[in-house]
Amino acid sequence: MSFSMTGYGQYLLSYGGYKVQLEVKSVNHRYCEVVFRMPREWSRFEDGLRRMVQRKLARGRIDVFITRELDDSSRGTVLNKQMAASYLEASRELESSFGMKGNLTISEMLQLPGVLVSSEEMSNLTVFEDENWETALQEGLALALDELLDMRSREGSHLAADLKSRILSLQAHHAAMVQLAPAVVTEYRSKLRQRLTEISDAPFDEHRFGMEIAIFADRSNIDEELTRLSSHMAQCEELLTVREPIGRKLDFLIQEMNREVNTIGTKAHHLGLVNLVFEMKAELEKIREQAANLE
Repeated sequence: MSFSMTGYGQYLLSYGGYKVQLEVKSVNHRYCEVVFRMPREWSRFEDGLRRMVQRKLARGRIDVFITRELDDSSRGTVLNKQMAASYLEASRELESSFGMKGNLTISEMLQLPGVLVSSEEMSNLTVFEDENWETALQEGLALALDELLDMRSREGSHLAADLKSRILSLQAHHAAMVQLAPAVVTEYRSKLRQRLTEISDAPFDEHRFGMEIAIFADRSNIDEELTRLSSHMAQCEELLTVREPIGRKLDFLIQEMNREVNTIGTKAHHLGLVNLVFEMKAELEKIREQAANLE
């Protein structure tokens, strides 16, 4: 099964009085590059989350966005007990150190800075110290990645189907080359004999003529290139059936096929072969563009 490098997945997590949105987007990239954008308080969890992504995705530029907002049910004003306790402790210290007298009333205490805070401010002070957040974020990211992988799988299946059809087209051109190759020398022999007969009344030298034909046959022989092309196309077909990243291997095989086709083009002394070379190069370029999207 082939996987595309393009995909998107998301998951909405509710935990600790917060709604957390996890989004994962991936696009084409030569390597596996993972970029996180999330609240600073969760930076300590980034390494573990990054390893999760790298275990599931082999290639692509992967952007992970994690945002949060307070649940409606958690909004409001709350008492910062730690701040209130610090004010009371300070009042007792003033009394014991300087002999100052007086008691803070509830009304006075509530007016002191930091004693009453919004729910979101209070959560920022306490909730993100909870190490269980790492587990919650990992579970949410795993579900977002599953959705992304499903999309990459569907897209990869479409790409693989298109590549298979193009490889079939290459194989048809290859078969035409195999059929046409033997005729190249035969046609050259016939044309050369006719040309020599037309331009010269001298006795025909069969030995020199045979040597010329042999040299041309050796120079224009494309059997090796056709054999390697057949092998490369078979490997491409096989790659499209395996459950592993194939993008780099496919890219290498496409380069090798291009090289063989270019070599055939330099040896081709036949209009039919030249046309087939142009057709194969055009098809290989389309294959290369599609293969660039595969993981």
